[in-house]
Amino acid sequence: MDGILIIAEAGVNHNGDVDLAHRLIDEAKYAGADVVKFQTAKPELVASRYADKAAYQKQTTDAAESQLDMIKKILLPFEDFIELKRHCDEVGIEFLSTPFEPTALKFLIDECGLSTIKIPSGEITNAPFLLQIARTGKKIILSTGMSTLGEVEAALGVLAFGYLREGTPKSDRDLVEAYAEAQRLGVLREKITLLHCTTEYPAPFDEVNLSAMATMRRAFGLPVGYSDHTPGIAISLAAAALGAVVIEKHFTLDKNLPGPDHKASLEPNELRSMIEGIRQIELAIGDGVKAPTAREYGNIKIARKSLIARRSISKGEVFSDENVTVKRPATGISPMRYWEMLGRTAERNYVEDEIL
Repeated sequence: MDGILIIAEAGVNHNGDVDLAHRLIDEAKYAGADVVKFQTAKPELVASRYADKAAYQKQTTDAAESQLDMIKKILLPFEDFIELKRHCDEVGIEFLSTPFEPTALKFLIDECGLSTIKIPSGEITNAPFLLQIARTGKKIILSTGMSTLGEVEAALGVLAFGYLREGTPKSDRDLVEAYAEAQRLGVLREKITLLHCTTEYPAPFDEVNLSAMATMRRAFGLPVGYSDHTPGIAISLAAAALGAVVIEKHFTLDKNLPGPDHKASLEPNELRSMIEGIRQIELAIGDGVKAPTAREYGNIKIARKSLIARRSISKGEVFSDENVTVKRPATGISPMRYWEMLGRTAERNYVEDEIL
């Protein structure tokens, strides 16, 4: 599509309730989002029973339960996503879901027909999974939260190898060569969009570092967007103004619902406001050519000025700063010719305030 792609991240804000997931689709469509995104996985393939929860998850869910137990409560079974995809098709919004492990990847491609794979920040160092994703040949949106520039480049090397070569890499050199080849052929630019991201919920404003979008754009020559975890909508709007090609933002029906992500999400009215603001920013960015707009041309005569008779001027009198001034409207000689006119002789009489 043309313009900024807006992804309304439903994530796991359905709390494992498929009916709630359907309502989230309707709200995303009503708000004007291009895409509504969920998360798909078999919990036992994502986290071991010893995996701890993040600090923000302990604050918003039972601090005593494991990450695995939390995930089991909030993920939907695979079959529900077929129904959700059908709903998206019916209302006219793109369905997307992030796979967190290989069986989810296969399901989403084979059963839901995904043409784009969203890779979450936590998988950026999961080289075997990155290779599997690239092997599908699909387009990729890669979140880069918690990453250094070098880690992003390493991930791109794995993805490049997966797109271009058979087998598995034997050394880092294989990845470097594949990356260079993919850059030369334009494969990465065709296939991959990077998302800058701060992986904290909510993300503190002083840790956002939106300037990193430009850094990645320069470093990799790829389209760059922003996955926003900050409170409110201001930073998403700023990212749009700074050239983000994708904006991803969590949303919920109610911030007070139980679950790990609700408090760091937008409610439907906020999502609508964000999308409206982004669309206004798109219009305002323009083409970069500095010239009057169509409407400005109509105001030039009103707002600019002309050379005007400061007082009555007789035919044959010399124009000077004593008898020439500058006033509106701009229907006479431009004040840019002021000094050129001084010293010339009036060819007729002028009354005070008459345009020269």
